[in-house]
Amino acid sequence: MLDQRLQQKLQQRLSPQQIQLMKLLQLPVMALEQRIKHEIEENPVLEDLSDISTTDDENDSAADADTYGDEQDGDYEEENSYEEKDVDNEFSLEEYMGDDDDTPAYKLYADNKSKDDERKEIPIAYKQSFSSFLSDQLLMLDINDTEYRIAEIIIGNLTDSGYLTRDLFALSDDLYVTEGIEVSVEEIEKVLKKVQTLDPAGVGARNLQECLLIQLKRLPEDESVCIAIDILEKCMEEFTKKHYSKIVAKLKITEEQLKAAEQVILKLNPKPGNSVSEIERSVAYIIPDFIIVIVDGEPVMSLASSNLPDLKIKKSYSNMLADLEHSTEQSKKEATAYIKQKIESAKGFIDLIQQRQKTLYNTMQAIIDVQYNFFVTGDETKLKPMVLKDIADKINMNISTVSRVVNSKYVQTPYGIYLLKYFFSESLENDSGEEVSTREIKAILVECVDNEDKTNPVTDDEIVNILKEKGYPIARRTVAKYRQQLNIPVARLRKQI
Repeated sequence: MLDQRLQQKLQQRLSPQQIQLMKLLQLPVMALEQRIKHEIEENPVLEDLSDISTTDDENDSAADADTYGDEQDGDYEEENSYEEKDVDNEFSLEEYMGDDDDTPAYKLYADNKSKDDERKEIPIAYKQSFSSFLSDQLLMLDINDTEYRIAEIIIGNLTDSGYLTRDLFALSDDLYVTEGIEVSVEEIEKVLKKVQTLDPAGVGARNLQECLLIQLKRLPEDESVCIAIDILEKCMEEFTKKHYSKIVAKLKITEEQLKAAEQVILKLNPKPGNSVSEIERSVAYIIPDFIIVIVDGEPVMSLASSNLPDLKIKKSYSNMLADLEHSTEQSKKEATAYIKQKIESAKGFIDLIQQRQKTLYNTMQAIIDVQYNFFVTGDETKLKPMVLKDIADKINMNISTVSRVVNSKYVQTPYGIYLLKYFFSESLENDSGEEVSTREIKAILVECVDNEDKTNPVTDDEIVNILKEKGYPIARRTVAKYRQQLNIPVARLRKQI
């Protein structure tokens, strides 16, 4: 049955400016530079004062005046002495314009570096990709054109770690659809075996067992290698679960032989593709968004934004807006609407950049206030429990805003570069009722694992007891959660012979 009703709802919607600010807050400093450059290209009213000279200003003024058919003398000194007219009482542009040596408001939060200290782009040498590295090796194989095309499809489907995770039937379909080649799974398997002879050893494997066996079979044969092959072929499950006694009984070998074979296996590379693709990842650089230095024993923070353009609104457009009063009615209506729209957009963007910088500055300063002892000493044990809400309350902002500021941003300190998320941790109460950071619990957990007897690793229950003795009464499931967050396997998988 259809039913019509009148309903009143109270909804809060973000304005376009708020949405744009949220996007700007998420950008790290490098991305922000690109975003500002893009805005300068899109809006002719905006200019970068750090990029132009007095002569450029004169030329731009004359060129812009000619564009609109307005006669201007282009005298730079007259522009400097020009008193801004408030057209229709809508604009007040004095704070958005200035001489070349004026500093935009949003750069007041930046570090006081000279131009000579600005970040220089580091030239990056060309690095060959993983797939092209393998494709080059195909030329050395004794294969025909069809096999070469099959090999190319296989290489193109390898993961970054060097594994082939797609089914051979799916590859057969791909070859038929994209290359017009009709081949059987057996033929693809044959080519795959040839791909598996490429370097690095183990590439093209479909699972860990096959990957390790490929590498083992390339090693010079000796007793330990042969036993290692038997272990992976006949006792893979027992080996991954470290059921050593079952392996010894099944293969009829001694514990010494098993230990020697295990050492051979542990030297193999479980992710052969990483040995090549790691080169590509190593060229990424971290550019900090905040810089903290210690001055007279106190942490002093600034935004790492000395490379940001000095955004201003071109004076010539302001002059044009005033001079359009003397133009004909039609030209005034069209040109005024265009210039007003561009100036409003430029003003709004500059304000957003300033608001972004202020929000970042206040957020980082609040973090410093909470974690003062760390920033003064560099002692990580002095980090206090802190969550997003703590900072949001201090700066009187929404938690989601703080989250956007913290996300993917780094701070450079005298003790190293840290991701902002590093300073946030939950709290627990110890026996004395004091709130302590979960980081302390994790540090004790790591210490327990580092100092354990590897032939008899400590269990989660034993770690619970150790923590209780130190005054941290927490549940076993909490220990398991922290262990997983630290990527520490369970005791059984840490066991060594």
